[in-house]
Formats: sequence, structure tokens, C-alpha cells
Amino acid sequence: MTKPEFIQSKIYKWEDLQRAIAIWKFKDRKIVFTNGCFDILHKGHVTYLSQAADLGDILIVGLNSDASVKKLNKGANRPIQDQDSRALILASLHHVSAVIIFDEETPAELIKNVQPHVLVKGGDWKPEQIVGHETVLANGGEVISIEFVPGFSTTAIEQKIKDGGN
Repeated sequence: MTKPEFIQSKIYKWEDLQRAIAIWKFKDRKIVFTNGCFDILHKGHVTYLSQAADLGDILIVGLNSDASVKKLNKGANRPIQDQDSRALILASLHHVSAVIIFDEETPAELIKNVQPHVLVKGGDWKPEQIVGHETVLANGGEVISIEFVPGFSTTAIEQKIKDGGN
């Protein structure tokens, strides 16, 4: 059985993540980075994160903080879940190696600091539109857009709840 301490140990502060990244790179681990709000985790998210993890050895997820989600204008009620809850849920997925919460509107600075081998986003983003693609490509990395699982989105789930499940 997975202990809660193990799950929480996958939620990093920047200084601790820097050390972990140095160790992973020293061990020649291929680091994959993705980011998002992951407000209500659903089948589409889980499939996407699993596919992202398959692209390397280590999957780091940059999680938009509550303040960052508000800046993105995803809706008056967003985020639905607070950042600590969202981070814990992401960290509980076995294929997620690390979660780091960021406050900026975009993860551009985080990507510069992580220097992942692979940068991944969902299918609504073309590789050249993905924030941080220049940084990753300049360092010899890959930028990949993974197709969405049709019919799954946090916005659609939120609307279904508002409509009474219909």
C-alpha cells in the first residue's frame, strides 16, 4: 500500500526539485515536462499523463497555482479544487515523478530551469505554440503534442454538474 508520505514527497519546492533533477540527469534519466491546471482530474488527464510518462524516465508536472489559474481566466469558479489538493492528486499517480506548483501565468521560467529532454502538451497545442519550445529545442530536446481523449474536459464536467448531471 502506498503511504501518504511517499505521495507528498513527490510534491517539490524548487530547491528540492533542483537537487532531484541534478541526480536524475547524472543518472542519465530522460526528463519529460508538462504543465497544466488539472482542476478536476479525469480520464483525459490520466491518459495524457500516462502517454507523457512513456516518453521518458521521469515525468515532472508543473501545476498552475490557484493565483495562476485565476490569471488564465478559466472561469469565475476556477480553480474548483485548491492547489494543494490538485498537487496531491497528481502526485498519487504512479507515473508522475514530481509535481511543482508555479505562480506565473506560463511555465516558461520553470522550463528554462528544468531543461527537460522532452516538453509535452495536449493536442490543442501545436509544438511551435507550446510555451518553452524554443528553450527545449535549443538544448537538443523534443517538443511533442499528445492527442486529447475526445469528450473529456474539466469545463465539460463542470457544466454537467451545473446542469444537474444531464
